[in-house]
Amino acid sequence: MNFDVVIIGGGLAGLTCGITLQAQGKSCVIINNGQAAIDFASGSMDLLSQLPNGRKISHFEQNYAALYQQLPQHPYCLIGKEKTIEKAQQFEDLAKSLNLGLLGSIAENHLRVTPLGGLRGSWLSPNSVPTVQGNDVFPYHSIAILGIEGYHDFQPQLLADNLKQNAQFAHCELSTAYLNIPELDQLRNNAREFRSVNIAQLLEHKLAFSDLVKEMKTASQGADAIFLPACFGLDDQSFFNALKEAVGLAIFELPTLPPSLLGIRQHKQLRHRFEQLGGLMLNGDKALKAEFVDGKVSKIYTQIHQENFITAEHFVLATGSFFSNGLVAEFERILEPVFHSDIIGCQKFEQSNRLSWTAERFSSPQPYQSAGVAINAHCQIQKNGQFINNLYAVGNVIGGFNSLELGCGSGVAVVTALTVADEILRQ
Repeated sequence: MNFDVVIIGGGLAGLTCGITLQAQGKSCVIINNGQAAIDFASGSMDLLSQLPNGRKISHFEQNYAALYQQLPQHPYCLIGKEKTIEKAQQFEDLAKSLNLGLLGSIAENHLRVTPLGGLRGSWLSPNSVPTVQGNDVFPYHSIAILGIEGYHDFQPQLLADNLKQNAQFAHCELSTAYLNIPELDQLRNNAREFRSVNIAQLLEHKLAFSDLVKEMKTASQGADAIFLPACFGLDDQSFFNALKEAVGLAIFELPTLPPSLLGIRQHKQLRHRFEQLGGLMLNGDKALKAEFVDGKVSKIYTQIHQENFITAEHFVLATGSFFSNGLVAEFERILEPVFHSDIIGCQKFEQSNRLSWTAERFSSPQPYQSAGVAINAHCQIQKNGQFINNLYAVGNVIGGFNSLELGCGSGVAVVTALTVADEILRQ
């Protein structure tokens, strides 16, 4: 099999790159080995929420110089300020064209409500999620927080108690209640199946819709707005929007414990567009090894296609970090298993010293989380000290930064994906 581009990894980074290339006439295949991190994400996307010194930020452009000074190996710093901003804005336009329903702008981070009632800085969030801008107060005075009987992944009272501590919600009157949905009785008997995805699947096919609307109106007790766990609408927001219209109130949904319905919706929409453009998904397959000729990748072998190798002009590594096995930790080393790329980390991380991989405090940022492949300004991967011309890395497989600590994982994913798409299209 021969393609213009082989992309290894079908998450946010891989699909963003693939969609952009397919739209420009490149033939792409995505080797997709199971669920991606986006399926477990909150649905909100972060560009940069914190500097390495711990200072929270709201404006990316104003704080780029400080990021460069403190962490020059960050992918944004390698790519450059202007291009990073350009690619972030390009993704905002792409999200609109895909009808992802994301609100926000690179101009300033907003604050989204977390399931525990905190406020977290974000770049883009689904329009169904409650958000505030800076110190602005939430526009609704009374909020009914409604859980689902027997569903323990969403705790209305805990959310209400913590939410009230934020100045933006101090003026709100908060009430809590639980929805009794008889259709869910069969799931309640097995706690392992009583998750957001299972609930959404069942409700879309067996729900007495009018009964749910009536109960929500009763439980809200005249509130101006309702907060719900994100359990309504599996493929897109149409079910949630229908519920909102029928109830006649402002309704917002909050992500629950993984897997996340909000992330799954985005993943399905991205994958649908990639396939709609003619891209091929090899689902359930796994890249095993690659062959190099004259310093370039020539072919790749997968678990299903061990005899029939795959060739391409360009190869993109979008396998993510440890969560999706894009990186593997052995006792004495951390490695990238497909191309055996060079690994880098932060200043405190030494690949050959296992004791440097973790911090003493469990709650502290862990040095191993900064491990990943080494790249240059073109996102080309380094192997044995040399950069490979036709091999690129996108997303959290890249090293030199801690995406969890800095709040930049989604931003790095889309910015590097669009940068690599540009590099390939330019050749």
